[in-house]
Amino acid sequence: MEEEKRSSKFKRICVFCGSSSGKKTSYQEAATELGKQLVEKGIDLVYGGGSVGLMGLVSQAVHDGGRHVLGVIPRTLMPREITGETIGEVRTVSGMHQRKAEMARQADAFIALPGGYGTLEELLEVITWAQLGIHCKPVGLLNVEGYYNSLLSFLDKAVDEGFISPIARRIIVSAPTAQQLVKQLEEHVPETDEITSNLIWDEEVQRFS
Repeated sequence: MEEEKRSSKFKRICVFCGSSSGKKTSYQEAATELGKQLVEKGIDLVYGGGSVGLMGLVSQAVHDGGRHVLGVIPRTLMPREITGETIGEVRTVSGMHQRKAEMARQADAFIALPGGYGTLEELLEVITWAQLGIHCKPVGLLNVEGYYNSLLSFLDKAVDEGFISPIARRIIVSAPTAQQLVKQLEEHVPETDEITSNLIWDEEVQRFS
């Protein structure tokens, strides 16, 4: 019955986003809309475990819609990023590296909502892993009101200057709405270059794929 309900090829999507809500209500609305879109497509959520900011909004929307929510959070951050009751299943880990590794292992795809340093660091790491052939899971930017335009322009500049290959640039999928982004992620076909395709990672690393 579960497989019949699911209308997406993804079982779980990992969402990176801020523990702040941002100044524009459009960011908050986008987080809630993304949560609703995951519910509509029968997709469970993996995220950073917080109950505040955009993290709280997207996780609450998925939880309210009856989908499973898995939050992965370092013990040290629990007092800062969790207020009131926790949302869904919360898995505590010892540090930031373990957090990112567990989120990556659990997810079939990644989406970044607007956020700050932490969101960017998580996003760029999974992009780098894809570039190195550690995983072939699609990576998406929910570019709410052009929030990530400057980042995308920087990446295009890096391609022009020879620091990022055109194939690696195409790892990132970008769209202004949750519905468009999930659709594009489902249609995304990963590419590999000759060097990456010949890399052999050890068993521990292959668990991310």
